[in-house]
Amino acid sequence: MRSYKAKSVEPIRLPPRDRREAALDDAGYNVFNLSSDDVYIDLLTDSGTGTMSQEQWAGMIQGDEAYAGSRSFRRFQQSVSDVMGFDHVVPTHQGRGAENVLFGAMLEAGDVVLNNTHFDTTRAHVVNQGAEAVDCPVEAPWSAGDSGDFAGNFSLERGWEAVEAYGAASIPVVVLTITNNSAAGQPVSMQNVRETAAFAEEIGATFVIDACRFAENAHFITQRDPEFADTPLAEVAREQLSYAEAITMSGKKDALANIGGFTAMRDPELFERCKQRAILYEGFPTYGGLAGRDLEAMAVGLREAVEPPYVQERIEQVATLGTLLEDEGIPIVTPTGGHAVYIDAAELFPHIPTGEYPGQRLVCELYREGGVRTVELGSFAFPDTDRPEFVRLALPRRTYWREHLEHVAETAATVREQREEYVGLDVVWEPPMKELRHFSAELEPVA
Repeated sequence: MRSYKAKSVEPIRLPPRDRREAALDDAGYNVFNLSSDDVYIDLLTDSGTGTMSQEQWAGMIQGDEAYAGSRSFRRFQQSVSDVMGFDHVVPTHQGRGAENVLFGAMLEAGDVVLNNTHFDTTRAHVVNQGAEAVDCPVEAPWSAGDSGDFAGNFSLERGWEAVEAYGAASIPVVVLTITNNSAAGQPVSMQNVRETAAFAEEIGATFVIDACRFAENAHFITQRDPEFADTPLAEVAREQLSYAEAITMSGKKDALANIGGFTAMRDPELFERCKQRAILYEGFPTYGGLAGRDLEAMAVGLREAVEPPYVQERIEQVATLGTLLEDEGIPIVTPTGGHAVYIDAAELFPHIPTGEYPGQRLVCELYREGGVRTVELGSFAFPDTDRPEFVRLALPRRTYWREHLEHVAETAATVREQREEYVGLDVVWEPPMKELRHFSAELEPVA
């Protein structure tokens, strides 16, 4: 049973099938181009789409909209210090703003950045600085089925291979993404955090944690690592970040807000460089492109995110969706991750070759059949990389109920029954920066 009740509701409805088909065609078979009015259950992302608490809304009323020296910034800064252990913090409009500020202050052309797995905007910001993004995942998360307890880990073996290939001097930054979004949302162990930090120190690189889902990752550690079985969630969350020299954070994830982000670091000199870059791209360093009320929402949300009832229910709801899909014969990565269920579209649509984007076809058919919007994280979203054909079903926080999840599973079952009818897709237009093409590219069914 949920530990909360609803105070406000938003009406939703399933558009008629002919409207869904017309909308999909107008969108160029890319659900990013759909209007939210045409979507019934929206699992495109868990970023900024969740439901805020009464304490967050109350905090927003107190927002201090001063351009400089805002009281709201001080409360936000204190939450980051208390919950995450960083005193030097630069707010930004969202997570990609944090990546722009931090990577812009740390990277130069020709550099190499290692990551357990770069997500789309992370990779794009590395590339935008003229650097190269290299993934070092463990093998486990690349297929449906049982992926193990900590399949989001950074592969030290691959890390050392990259050092041998590029040279330590070319690698100024090592990033660890917790949980590992691109690797089916799988968690990272505390031991791997420690080992990756030691690896970065040995090669002279700055160790950065992408902390978007730090509370969810901490929950998995308390559940799967005997060392932390009796440790409070908040302590685990803080310890895993204690090994990092800097973090990036989307406040739209585990700060439970609808907008906002930040980067934080321990080095005062790096802090000063980031502040100056933030002034150029985000705004004054005590508001960072945000309203004071948004800083208040993050300040409260960070504290709520490490409360055990919230995060346990969050993880269990994702697991429930995974079970419902498995019961319908849908191949998913198990155990499910913290924020989403990942379907293996290549296994579901074996007759559609990789070059014709089976994942994107599945995304389109889930929408066509049930008004369910999801996202492809395979060869369409990550061209020229060795990624599985995953489709992610990301659950907004504190938003949907079991009946909504049952509709999603029933929709997936219908698509599975009709899968032989589907053909692949061709890209007919894409933007110049291929790392971000899935946000706006257009496709059509193959002839």
